[in-house]
Amino acid sequence: MKNITFSAEEWVIEEARARAREHNTSLNAAFREWLAEYSRRPGRALRASETIRRLQAHVDTGGRAFTRDELNAR
Repeated sequence: MKNITFSAEEWVIEEARARAREHNTSLNAAFREWLAEYSRRPGRALRASETIRRLQAHVDTGGRAFTRDELNAR
């Protein structure tokens, strides 16, 4: 594992440490988790778009266009 150094305002670091403690983790562990998530975002968005395109191939509305209210009805 490689060490890196970041800078932030002291109050931000203290707030982040407090939040990490509330979640029973360390700021370092929380940051590693965030960094891993951040690095996966572009790939995940691309995979989601591809999945949506594949699913759309199985949807047949019979040419009907739905209104916004119909699409949002529950």
